[in-house]
Amino acid sequence: MDERKIFRKDFIYNDTCDAVYFNAYRDGAMAGRISGIIQKAANEKNGEKRVRFCRFEAVEDFEVARQLFEAVEAWAREKGMDTACGPLSFSDLEREGLLVGGFEYPATFEETWNPPYYGEFIERLGYKKEVDWTGSRLRVPAEGGEDLHKMADYVMRRYKLHLGTARSTGEFIKKYADGIFELIDKSYDLLYGTVPFSPGMKKLMIDNFKLVVDVRNVAVILDENDHMVCFGIAFPAVGDAVRKSAGHLTPGCLLRLLKALKKPDVIDLCLVGVDPEWLNRGVSVIVSAGLLDMLARPGIKYAETNMNLEDNYAIQNQWKRFDEEKIKLHRAYVKPL
Repeated sequence: MDERKIFRKDFIYNDTCDAVYFNAYRDGAMAGRISGIIQKAANEKNGEKRVRFCRFEAVEDFEVARQLFEAVEAWAREKGMDTACGPLSFSDLEREGLLVGGFEYPATFEETWNPPYYGEFIERLGYKKEVDWTGSRLRVPAEGGEDLHKMADYVMRRYKLHLGTARSTGEFIKKYADGIFELIDKSYDLLYGTVPFSPGMKKLMIDNFKLVVDVRNVAVILDENDHMVCFGIAFPAVGDAVRKSAGHLTPGCLLRLLKALKKPDVIDLCLVGVDPEWLNRGVSVIVSAGLLDMLARPGIKYAETNMNLEDNYAIQNQWKRFDEEKIKLHRAYVKPL
């Protein structure tokens, strides 16, 4: 359903993006596809002339991949672009990056999975690494958990911080959604591929998350004036539930979703944001303590971080407080046109 929205006249990114879609056929049968996106808001923000490629899928035939990429590149040059990059979609809220390591692990609901030859084809076409994202599984550390809670309590008291409260997901969204979006814009501003939030993006994000977010798996930290300084959002892993029905919301999928939401054994970490003004005050330790409490719940095996930029040292260092196992590597490529 989400994919079909990109072809609607009222699609939220139509005002800020130009997009093109190509299909490849071999002997009359579908053999591949690709999309090209000119994200004008991102280009203006960064002073660039870039086209993003995404939604690339192809049979194991280099000629199919070559023609698909050449079609996007030719379209981009006609539009005045001088660089191609990706996989990146309309914004960083969507799936991004190509899997280049950890093929034996299933993708989470928020990630992509692709066979190894995708990366081989893209590199043969002249694309080079621009950035990598790592993905990790986090478990309760063998020791140090008690110290983590002591540090979190100390930071809360020292800076007169407190946790925001909500009795339901609806109340949480009503009270804190605006603050979270504001904080995402501030804390994610300089990260790779980010795009300024628009009202449509906010609504899309709320619609996508409100069915799976549980108040037990979210936290907002407020200062003495109730200004948000930090937030963390996680939700039960639902990848297995939707994978078995190829992403379709069948009756069986809905039953599996309800089971995964009610009794999860894995937690997916979605978003963490810290006000840049608070980065050096130890606030991240409060998020770590909250995650430790989640991992200690009965039945939880581990938490999966999803994709973290390799040079986002603040978040990479945060996971070192846990028993961390890096299992996946996703990559974004770049090529001058």
